[in-house]
Amino acid sequence: MRLLVHDYSGHPFQAELSRSLAGRGHTVRHSTCASHVSGKGDLSNDSSGRLTYSELGRSPLHKQAFIRRMREEVGFGLELIRETRRFKPDAVVLSNVPIPMQVAVSIYFSLVRMPWLYWMQDVQGVAVRSFAGRKLGRAWLVVAFIMGVLERMCARSSAHIVVIADAFLDVHRKWGTIGKTSVVPNWAPLEEIKPVKRDNDWALEHGLRDVVTILYSGTLGLKHNPELLVELTARVRDLGHDARLVVVSEGAAVPVIRDAAAKRDVPAQLMPFQPYERLSEVLGSGDVLVVLLDESAGAFSVPSKTMSYMCAGRPILGLMPKENSAAALLIRSDCAVLPPRATSLDAAANWIDSVVANREKWNMLADNTRALAETEFSLKRSTDSFETILRSILEPEAELNSGGAGSARNATRSSLHVSRPSFR
Repeated sequence: MRLLVHDYSGHPFQAELSRSLAGRGHTVRHSTCASHVSGKGDLSNDSSGRLTYSELGRSPLHKQAFIRRMREEVGFGLELIRETRRFKPDAVVLSNVPIPMQVAVSIYFSLVRMPWLYWMQDVQGVAVRSFAGRKLGRAWLVVAFIMGVLERMCARSSAHIVVIADAFLDVHRKWGTIGKTSVVPNWAPLEEIKPVKRDNDWALEHGLRDVVTILYSGTLGLKHNPELLVELTARVRDLGHDARLVVVSEGAAVPVIRDAAAKRDVPAQLMPFQPYERLSEVLGSGDVLVVLLDESAGAFSVPSKTMSYMCAGRPILGLMPKENSAAALLIRSDCAVLPPRATSLDAAANWIDSVVANREKWNMLADNTRALAETEFSLKRSTDSFETILRSILEPEAELNSGGAGSARNATRSSLHVSRPSFR
């Protein structure tokens, strides 16, 4: 197959999937959006020539200016259309794509009859609705409604949909797209993110050798309350630990953390996203790694940083809804999952105290997270799933060309459910 995979965010496991598909003989162009600031994966071309990477959207993205941002995202969509015309793929995979951009490209794909796979990482309309009236004005309820309509339109126009958790299936039952929806849980690259010694070079470079390091690495947005990180660290310090907060992120949340840390007199090291080749060292520098997720995000946003943390083999504290599928992974590895509220912080601090004060417990949790990652994050299984789905949406095209329209329609409507059996 000749495939164009566009992951707007440039995250590690999507890039790993493209490498894996190229390793199976497919020709893959993997594109990302340079304007989106986040932790990027390994975006280097392979030596075989079957995998190439490209970036679009190099102009700055004005996140806070709603109308301007919509125009910019539509512009990114036009760039992706031009990329599609140049590369001439058999099929396209879209992941983490903003709604305005996705609408633009889905209309084009419908016009040229290009089969595309909707790799749904979030239900964006639901997410915006959950924040309307709280973190966003009530006018955003209208925006959320429009986004929901456009998301449904895109889903209906896609050849197939991959969702990352069973919780998404009810949405597709309502949309009438359940018959072409598959579940493939997210994962993280086991061979790229590995356990390293606590006092590694990165930890020493940043003075983290003899302090209890509470570390957060990843994006911080509407789905997170960054001030919880500061208050959590303050309470760990109140228990007598020389604790330091380390946050590896960029964006509007960084000055919020800086100001909150100054008010609470909490030592905090804030730094931008680090080179991907050093991610194992970054995560390995943490004594406890923290996942944040707002309660309103519920089951419709699975923080992929959880999977990266698990690969790094560290104790993990999840301040997140228990119904989230990532929370279930933490519970299975005996890590802590608590509601993301200030009232949970005493319990969270006591849990961190029990972990850092007991090396045997710390080692057990570190081993548990890595062992569960090795059980659950099978690149072969995930690649098998995507390869099967992509073939299923391309074979009907071949049958249509040879006159097999009836069987093509039936094949397009078939669904594949690929979940982790032990995760039930």
